[in-house]
Amino acid sequence: MSTGSSAPGPAPLDLTAPLAEVAAVTEQHLTHTDRTAAFPVDALDALRRTGLLGLLVPTEYGGLGGTVRDVVAAAQTLGRSDMSLGMIFAMHCQQSAALVRYGNERLRKELLPGIAAGESYLASVTTEAGKGGHLLSAQAQLGDHDGQLVIDRFAPIVTGGAHADGFLITMRSAGAATANDVSLVYAHRDQLGIGASGDWQPMGMRASHSVALKLTGRVPGHQVVGEQGAFHEIATQVFGPLAHLGWSAVWLGTAAGALSRVLRLLRSPAGRERFDPSSELLLTRISRSRQRLDAVHALLQQTLRTVESGADLSVPARQLQLNALKITASEQCLAAVDDLVSAVGLRHGYLKDSPTRLELALRDLRSAPLNYSNDRLHLADGRLALRDQGVSFA
Repeated sequence: MSTGSSAPGPAPLDLTAPLAEVAAVTEQHLTHTDRTAAFPVDALDALRRTGLLGLLVPTEYGGLGGTVRDVVAAAQTLGRSDMSLGMIFAMHCQQSAALVRYGNERLRKELLPGIAAGESYLASVTTEAGKGGHLLSAQAQLGDHDGQLVIDRFAPIVTGGAHADGFLITMRSAGAATANDVSLVYAHRDQLGIGASGDWQPMGMRASHSVALKLTGRVPGHQVVGEQGAFHEIATQVFGPLAHLGWSAVWLGTAAGALSRVLRLLRSPAGRERFDPSSELLLTRISRSRQRLDAVHALLQQTLRTVESGADLSVPARQLQLNALKITASEQCLAAVDDLVSAVGLRHGYLKDSPTRLELALRDLRSAPLNYSNDRLHLADGRLALRDQGVSFA
């Protein structure tokens, strides 16, 4: 994810054509996936055939050899079409980044070519009943039987889990006495018994199909990602940064797409008949929405530069910046869309059949402050701020 050098990184990839192909498929099925809370299988198929699932896989394994900057740009673009798909893609990239950086040589050779070829969509299994999505603790413990690791894990929320080809699972290390001794383990779908439970009928993010899963099975020892008990480093260096950058990019894309559709409506012949373009109230609300998105974009780009610099991300000021990005993006993108709802009123701000799709964007973005709770991040940030008495900035 970073090179440890301040030298300029590779130029961003030109992903215009593959992203346009995926977006077109997404738009075609969007009404159905939202109405029925169905996983966007057709859009995932487009991600597979365009090679975008292998965006972060090095070229030596057949991947696109992209960077975290490419992930941010792609996630933002996909978020304009469908926030659910954008989050599915961003979280898959988070998982593949962990394998690229921390997988042992044997595991990388076994998995990365398949990811690059679009054969492996990865799901993240970090939630547990009673602890939510807290990354740095685990209740379920790995077993150890004849040199194999025994998995017996229930997760109340697994985005896209019913459709995943492989899973990265956090569990308490084999033999560990404390909940903070956490390991990350890869398991292929064929190595597991998978039981889905419950129905997925949320207010928004309906196409993410984040159902509860029960996973049981055995995997060889080399499928631990990184060292046993060393997930804290993976969380600090990959999981946390990629989550906050990727999620924020998707949320920004969703809100920017909503604003773009509203502006097109206002400038259309029908819009000019319905709305007064000189209305001070309308102009003020449009301005506030745009201001919020510009602020999120600026913080996203600054945080991206921090991650690309190769600096130690465990330093309090940098942790605070990463958390501030997530909190700010989740709140301000939602508020920006809410501004637009007020700006255009009931017909185009609240009803499902409006071409602005504000109703969908508002429902989807309402999940953003809850997706790894902002309250939990503020609690962590309070502790981090106490360690930075000089109030330095990343």
